[in-house]
Formats: sequence, structure tokens, C-alpha cells
Amino acid sequence: MDNRGYTSRIVKANLNADADSPGVMLGRYCIENEVPVTDVSKFFEVSRMTIYKWFAGEWIPRKRHVAKINEVLDKVS
Repeated sequence: MDNRGYTSRIVKANLNADADSPGVMLGRYCIENEVPVTDVSKFFEVSRMTIYKWFAGEWIPRKRHVAKINEVLDKVS
């Protein structure tokens, strides 16, 4: 898998994180499809750091963000 745009640390953290977390699921999609973190952060109206924390499973998205994540993942699956 080519992960240009994502550091190996983020990719590894995402792979080792709880796959049931909505932020981790979103991260797996974004990493695999090379969706820029800047675009994701603008879409969810949060900082890039927040997105990285979601992707790594370090932070759990708020309920309003979980609903939006589920909408996005439902559209692309």
C-alpha cells in the first residue's frame, strides 16, 4: 500500500488502533485512498491534529462527528 501524504507513524498507529472506532475506520479509508488530512479537517470543521488523533485511535470523535463519519463511510462503501 502506498501511503504518500501520511507518515509511517500515523499509518502504523491506525493499523494498531481499535478497528471499531469511527475515527479509525475513517482513517483507514482516508489513508488507503490518499484523502488529504486538510480536506478531512475542513469537512469536519476540526483541526488537523484532531483528525490525526482520531485516525490513531487516541481520541474518540464527538457524537455529531460520529454521525457525519458514518454518513461518509456509508456513501463510499
